[in-house]
Amino acid sequence: MMRKYFNSTIGRFRLVAFLEGLSFIILLFIAMPMKYLGDNPEPVRVVGGIHGFLFVAFAILLVMTWVEKRWSFKTAFLVFLSSLVPFGTFYIDHKILKPAHE
Repeated sequence: MMRKYFNSTIGRFRLVAFLEGLSFIILLFIAMPMKYLGDNPEPVRVVGGIHGFLFVAFAILLVMTWVEKRWSFKTAFLVFLSSLVPFGTFYIDHKILKPAHE
């Protein structure tokens, strides 16, 4: 089952989008409260670094998928905006990425 995520650009993009969205949620709702409420900045450093890497991978794979799937600018822009909103990548996966992957 996981093979379908590695055999295509959009599959890899869906996987990275999921991980990027998950890292964003962990950063916002776990690591940041630990920093500001628990006076422990280390989780933000660790999760922030991971999230930053995944965000860059998300952006690169978005461009690759945009070109390959010949999406409109509007579609690509909406997918990009989803990465800036908590839970956005999960919604976009359901509405745009999964149907384009099938």
